[in-house]
Amino acid sequence: MELKKGIGVSTGVVVSHALLLSDDELRIGRRAVPATEVPSESLRLHDALEKSRADIRLLRDQTAHDFGQKTGAIFDFHLGLLNDPQLTNAFGQAIEKQRFSAEYAVSRTLREYARQFLRQKDAYFRDRVKDIYDIERRLLTGLMGRDRFRLIDLTEPVVLVAHDLTPSQTASLDRSMVRGIAIEAGGRTSHTAIIANSMGIPAIVGLENLSHEVTSGDTVILNGHSGVLIINPDDATIREHRTYEQRQLVYETSLNSMRDLPARTLDGTEITLMGNIEFPYEVENALAKGAVGIGLYRTEFLYLASEQEPTEDDHYAAYAEVIRKLAGRPIIIRTLDLGADKYTPLQAKNPEDNPFLGCRSIRLCLANLDMFKVQLRALLRASVLGDVRIMFPMISTPLELRQAKMVLRDVMEELEEQQIPYNPNTPVGIMVEVPSAAIIPNAYAKECDFFSIGTNDLIQYTIAVDRGNQKVASLYTGANPAVLALIRNVIRTGNRHNVSTSLCGEMGGDSEFTMLLLGMGLRTLSITPHNIPEIKKVIRSIHIKDAQRVARRVMSFENSQQILNYLRDETHRIIPEAYTA
Repeated sequence: MELKKGIGVSTGVVVSHALLLSDDELRIGRRAVPATEVPSESLRLHDALEKSRADIRLLRDQTAHDFGQKTGAIFDFHLGLLNDPQLTNAFGQAIEKQRFSAEYAVSRTLREYARQFLRQKDAYFRDRVKDIYDIERRLLTGLMGRDRFRLIDLTEPVVLVAHDLTPSQTASLDRSMVRGIAIEAGGRTSHTAIIANSMGIPAIVGLENLSHEVTSGDTVILNGHSGVLIINPDDATIREHRTYEQRQLVYETSLNSMRDLPARTLDGTEITLMGNIEFPYEVENALAKGAVGIGLYRTEFLYLASEQEPTEDDHYAAYAEVIRKLAGRPIIIRTLDLGADKYTPLQAKNPEDNPFLGCRSIRLCLANLDMFKVQLRALLRASVLGDVRIMFPMISTPLELRQAKMVLRDVMEELEEQQIPYNPNTPVGIMVEVPSAAIIPNAYAKECDFFSIGTNDLIQYTIAVDRGNQKVASLYTGANPAVLALIRNVIRTGNRHNVSTSLCGEMGGDSEFTMLLLGMGLRTLSITPHNIPEIKKVIRSIHIKDAQRVARRVMSFENSQQILNYLRDETHRIIPEAYTA
């Protein structure tokens, strides 16, 4: 019996047999074709490109529908590359001028693209190399008629073991057969981790040299919470973890009863639980999970899903659909938050050296007023349809907020002149996700109607940790005392100035932070819908005085590990059934 420790990125306990997926990249030899065959090779390439585009669109849309826009948008890069005339022309030139076979033209051209991406300073482009190889395999499969995945004929459940998986491979897995994923590469924010978590497949990444230590057919135990993989466990260990599996199933089933119950503590304190969404069709799922509204509606998909910039009517149609589905429930719509790790095709061609500190989010909007006004016009037009609130992301100075509000007022005047109805009292708030705003939130309290704490970026900027960098991933945690001090400061300031304050980052969906956040005074959480039932269960199991005790104790600790251990123990005491191992 051997134990391997990696990074747990999707929770759950699985006992199953391993299937080792070898790295069998298609290797294409150099081959020239006679001049008479050039037209037929060009036609074969054209057909392969068309089929690949159609397959990727289908995969993207289905993934987005099932698991959210953030997951589905991973395939926008694939589509963008296959639609890039520079790339398709390079394929064609290699066939027509150099008389290469379609297979060799594809492989040779994309391998050169991969080398160019690897030479880039920007980590975003280096990370896309895996996607380029994925596109290469897809095209070659279309040209050669070979089965890409070798996973479609599985007849029994397995834990998939591999060096790495491409986004297409992960999204195409059969969840009834692939019960867990264990890979050597990756970090918490790798594409494999994101998709596995969205699909609900327990997963561990960062398991170095795993493929040399596991053979197909080995029995393995995968614990996605602790990040531990046990290879060839003894009978007693297997029996123990089979019990964990059954407990986990019972617990997950029990959470279904939470949907229609109020999010109210044992002493009667009401907590507002809202959902984070990225597509209009996600509203139904959020409401089904118990959300009382939408606390974060990301609007980037309108830009990422198309080569063309969305029109005002495109914006309005999307917002109107969501608002009508909510039937009077509140919705906070965040203005465009592009940049950093979310690029339009144009931005991707003109990268910044350090995009997370560059022209992103509100900075991008203020630098492109025509684009910004298109979105604001649509938002204001939609404001008469329901309880709509507008939120500006990544505000780092009071001047930025004033400038954004000035643009908003200009748009209001335009609508009035055109006699287009809108709600002049539409609430306006900010995402507090930059330390400069979290340190002096009182400077913003008189300028806006609400705060929404965006912990994903707040953690990253406060600790100076790139959450996509595997080497420093262990430092990325909301339990850092400095991060918690900033969050507490924002909550206290909001309460003192009667500014509604919520938290919309991933930290809010982690049940181990629930008591702490409530103890700090937070009364509204906006989280991924599938996390709502468990968070509600914690809320309904505690008294506010106990949450306040937890918060006081936590703020006395000096390091993240102490805090995490303490919060885990306190949460385990409240809902022990959530901890299967």
